[in-house]
Amino acid sequence: MTKPADTATTVGKINPDVLAFTEGKDPVLDLDLAEVDCLGTAAHVTMLARMDYTPTLFTEEQRVAVIRALREIIAEARRGDFAITAADQDVHLAVERRLTERLGDLGKKVHTCRSRNDQVAVDIRLHVRDALNALDRELAALAHALLALARAHRDVPMVGRTHLQPAMPSSVGMWASAYAEMLLDDAYLLDAAYRVNDLCPLGSAAGYGVPLPIDRRLTSDLLGFARPHHNVFYASCARGKDEAVLLAACAQVMLSLSRLAEDLILFSMPEFRYFTLPRDLCTGSSIMPQKYNPDVLELIRAKAALLIGQSTASNVILKALPGGYNRDLQDTKELYMEGLRVTRASLRIMRLMAESLTVNPDRCRAAFAEPGVFATDRALELVAQGMPFRDAYHQVRDHLEDLRGMDPDAAIARKTHLGGTAGLDLDALDERADALDRAAEGRQAKIRAAFDQLLDV
Repeated sequence: MTKPADTATTVGKINPDVLAFTEGKDPVLDLDLAEVDCLGTAAHVTMLARMDYTPTLFTEEQRVAVIRALREIIAEARRGDFAITAADQDVHLAVERRLTERLGDLGKKVHTCRSRNDQVAVDIRLHVRDALNALDRELAALAHALLALARAHRDVPMVGRTHLQPAMPSSVGMWASAYAEMLLDDAYLLDAAYRVNDLCPLGSAAGYGVPLPIDRRLTSDLLGFARPHHNVFYASCARGKDEAVLLAACAQVMLSLSRLAEDLILFSMPEFRYFTLPRDLCTGSSIMPQKYNPDVLELIRAKAALLIGQSTASNVILKALPGGYNRDLQDTKELYMEGLRVTRASLRIMRLMAESLTVNPDRCRAAFAEPGVFATDRALELVAQGMPFRDAYHQVRDHLEDLRGMDPDAAIARKTHLGGTAGLDLDALDERADALDRAAEGRQAKIRAAFDQLLDV
């Protein structure tokens, strides 16, 4: 069997079968990292130009030339004209190649004091940071949509269920605002992921630092990070764990969306019809003309399962790795990118659903025909009149028919305590959603200001 000829790359000759196997999906996935890779290079070269070292590694004139060329590459990437070849292997060497084509030997200097290890680590953190800010704003938008639904139908009675069986009187307001609050609590996990992510690994090189007096705090500040990782070996080991933390937080968001999706599927069935799904968000059948199927909701359920799998996969990849960089970590990149994409898309779809959902009050009230749903309320009325609870429990259980005809509107109006059907503080939840949106917008504005200054814009 003829051995395949070696293929020349920036970092040496590689058997083409090995090259194809090791590059994986990087030439495609890394297109999303082109702009942030240029930003990382801009910060690194700016730091090298300011470094107190003789001979000077980069003059100010050279720094300006590199920054100008990086702005041009960013423009190419935004137009879709930036390409990563098989010989490049990844975005880092592709950017270096483009700089060398433009600037000659100057382009060959930008990798000084860097490794692809710290390059990909900083790229991922810049990419995740932008995506988390956007995700927070999309989550806040969905929370607002659910709260608007809750406010519009606050006093519409709705049978509360346990084990899917009628349980106690509830309301559409309680149901919708519960999911808004659930998502806002999920945002605490996203905030934790943001804090874990908001550290700069640049300058850790291959994980052991370099024998030149680089200024890692400066590069961190130039890129708008909270601070650099302190220990450079840890900065290398944190690769992968960062993605795993992000996926764990996204998995919790998707779990909330999946439960909301399941409720919408159930309660829009003809047997319930508490809600009517917007037709333009449903799909039809190839054979049955009457069908409007909740495909997007079913897909959210499935994608929640996939994201849980991606979260688990990222942890399992890390589980037995020794300290330092290992090529296994290449596969956490696709996991986190897909997890982010799915979570953001699901939030947007669910916001459209919440904004267009039709509530059918008559069908909601008709479900109270089963008298047992009032049993607990009646037992507590007897307790309030002096009867021991267990005696009230048995008396009501033995006379359920006496409850027929009770008023569901009156039942939900009686629960005035905090968080009850008549005690919902929707304004406070709206304020939480507003605060989440403002915080993400503020963080992103500071990041963009740092980038503009870095790129001499």
